[in-house]
Amino acid sequence: MNWTLYSLWRRALTMSAAATTLLPCAPVRALPQSATQAAPPSAQSTPSTSPSQQAAKLGTATAQPPLQQVPQLTPEQLGDTLSARQRYQAAIDAYKKAPQDSAVVWNKMGIAYQMMSDLADASRCYQASLKIDPHNASVLNNLGTTYDSLMEYSDAERMYRRALKIDPRSAVILKNLGTSQMAEHKYKLGWQSYQAAMAISPEIFEDRLGPTVDNPSTAQNRGAMNFYMAKACVRAGMNDRAIEYLRRALNEGFTNPKKIIADQGFAALHGIPAFEQMLAAQGPQ
Repeated sequence: MNWTLYSLWRRALTMSAAATTLLPCAPVRALPQSATQAAPPSAQSTPSTSPSQQAAKLGTATAQPPLQQVPQLTPEQLGDTLSARQRYQAAIDAYKKAPQDSAVVWNKMGIAYQMMSDLADASRCYQASLKIDPHNASVLNNLGTTYDSLMEYSDAERMYRRALKIDPRSAVILKNLGTSQMAEHKYKLGWQSYQAAMAISPEIFEDRLGPTVDNPSTAQNRGAMNFYMAKACVRAGMNDRAIEYLRRALNEGFTNPKKIIADQGFAALHGIPAFEQMLAAQGPQ
C-alpha cells in the first residue's frame, strides 16, 4: 500500500499542518528505457576491429549479449508512470483502459482526479473502489480527504475512524484525523491524534508519504495545527522543526511570544538562539 512517489515527494518542512495525505495502493512502476536506445560503445572496441579480432587480442571469446525485449506496459503501469510525472489527465485516460474490477485502479484514478482538484470524480472513484473492497483503509482515508477539502469535517472524521478500525497503526490516517479535528476546533482531540501519529512515525509531518492536498482551513485553524505540531516536534526532540512550526503559528495569529514562553511544552526551546530570535522579532508584548 505504498504507491508513494518517494524522492519526488520528500521535501522537509514543506508540508503544511493543514495538508492531508492520500494513500495509494501499489508501487509505481518506472518507465523502462527504450529497447531501441543504443548502448554506449565498449572502451575495448573500435569501428575497425571485428569481434573475432578482439577475441584474438584478448585471448578470450567475446559473445555479444542479445538485445533484451522490453515488455509492453499495461494500462495501469502506464498510468502509474504518468502519475509519477504529474501528468494526471493522461494517467486517468490510461487507468480507464485497465480492468475496471480492480479496487486499486479505481483508487489510483481517484487520486489523479483529486490532484487536479476534481473532488466530485475523485469521490466517485473512491466509492467505486470501496464497492469492490469495502475494507480498504487507504481508500477510506482518501475519501475522508475529499470531505476535508469540502470542509465537511464530521464526514471526514467518520471515514478516518472507519479506516483506523481496519488499520489502527496507520500514522498517516491518524495525522489526517488530527488535522480534521483541528479544523473542527477540537484542539485537544486533534493534539491527541497527532501524538498518536508521531508515536508510530516520529517524522510523519516531515516525510512525503504520498500525494498531499491542502485543507481549506481558516488562518486560525492552520495556526492551531502548526502550534500543536510544534509541541509534537519538541516531544520528539526535533527542536529545529518545532521552531519552524511555531513561527508559522505566530504568523497565523494563533499564539504570541508571551503564551509560548509560559507554555511548559516549549521549555526545552528556551535558550536556543533561533527560538530567542524568533520571539524577539515579534517585538515587545
